[in-house]
Amino acid sequence: MSSHVITRFPPSPTGFKHIGNYRTALFAYLFAKQNDGSFILRIEDTDKARSEKKYEQHIYDTLEWLKIPYEKVFVQSEHIESHKKYLKKLIDEDKAYVSSEEAKDGSGKINDLVRFRNQKEKITFDDMIRGPIEIDTTDLGDFIIAKNMDEPLFHIAVVVDDFEEGVTHVIRGEDHISNTPRQILLQKAIGAPTPKYAHLALLLSGDRSKMASRKGAVTPLYYRDRGYLPEAMINCMALLGWHPSDDQEILSMDELLQKFDLSKVQKASAIFDEVKLNWINREYMMKIPIDEYCGIARTFVSTRLSSLPNFDEVFEKALQNVRERISYFGEIKVIEEAGDLDYLFIDPSYETSSLLCAPKMRKGKEDLMLADLRPLLEKVSALLSEIDASEWSAALIKDTVWPYTEEAGRGIVLWAYRVALSGKEKSPDPFTLSYIIGKNETISRLNKAATSLQQAHNDKSK
Repeated sequence: MSSHVITRFPPSPTGFKHIGNYRTALFAYLFAKQNDGSFILRIEDTDKARSEKKYEQHIYDTLEWLKIPYEKVFVQSEHIESHKKYLKKLIDEDKAYVSSEEAKDGSGKINDLVRFRNQKEKITFDDMIRGPIEIDTTDLGDFIIAKNMDEPLFHIAVVVDDFEEGVTHVIRGEDHISNTPRQILLQKAIGAPTPKYAHLALLLSGDRSKMASRKGAVTPLYYRDRGYLPEAMINCMALLGWHPSDDQEILSMDELLQKFDLSKVQKASAIFDEVKLNWINREYMMKIPIDEYCGIARTFVSTRLSSLPNFDEVFEKALQNVRERISYFGEIKVIEEAGDLDYLFIDPSYETSSLLCAPKMRKGKEDLMLADLRPLLEKVSALLSEIDASEWSAALIKDTVWPYTEEAGRGIVLWAYRVALSGKEKSPDPFTLSYIIGKNETISRLNKAATSLQQAHNDKSK
């Protein structure tokens, strides 16, 4: 076996691969790079009936998004002649034989299967995670390695590919432990070295069920499309079944390359926790410079919203508030759909009565409040007019208005002030809103609210 470490990620394009599959790819990549080795991709597409190009492309797209580079890519179906060569070699050496058997589908068809001549020995291998494993191959019988001489199956194809591609370490899921003795028998039979094996415990979904590629398991690109960052996904996957000795939680790829230890991967199944992913992703989001953050965030708002006047200027200021509230960029779309962004760009629509106070406080006070609230808003507007536009900030706005709200009734004034700007009973505080929409727009909305209150009072007085 070559001293140059080579690991591989061998997905079959028969379905969308889930986070557990790509965690395996990540671990194989980290191990190879830590040992100055190579990480290769092999598309195992010999299952012609279920393999599809869209699944193959999805694999490439996912690895590209996750920034897990591979040095070479092999497509298994392109090496079928090598598989057939070793199949013939096994038959010629009487290590395998053709067995004419009736098809199990009840069709009466006779198939010429190729079976490996099992010597029924005990196979022992030292798993890099689990330690020594011994399996008696007696119960395996003479297992099938090809449908016929032109259609080699999984076990012989994998063994030949690993041999010819120089794979030294096989890192894969524990569901392959039962395949290992068959493959070691075939390695011995064709004269190939046995790679080192490391079998990872299977990843569980949040409901504790096993992830499965063809059962709707969530893929990394699902999270990409919702506005998660690839660095956060890599970080989260690395912590599924492994943890650094210093308990560091936020780890870049470079830090993972320094700290990852395959031998410290736990034997028990890890659970993919979206709450943990959200926390990690938010940590990465908070590190992004605001201009870059704004560029990413903009892709998650509608064209309708992004085409509104002064969008870029207002949106960047709005993000400084939104940034504290979201864990992934897709939540911006949710905020917009809830109507919590429009009022930052266009005048809000609302019933004049909603300016009065909280709904539970309005009953019996409508006439009094309509008469008294207008001058309160006019006073706030006057105070804000005195602030120089170049010094306009949420902190200065608050310092300017707060003493008056204490004097006139904080709850009444601030409620009306905020609703006049947003049109909503729930929104950010009025000082933040004023900063975001700007001085002129703030004063304009306050004056419109005062005019609306005067008109409502006049209507009630008739």
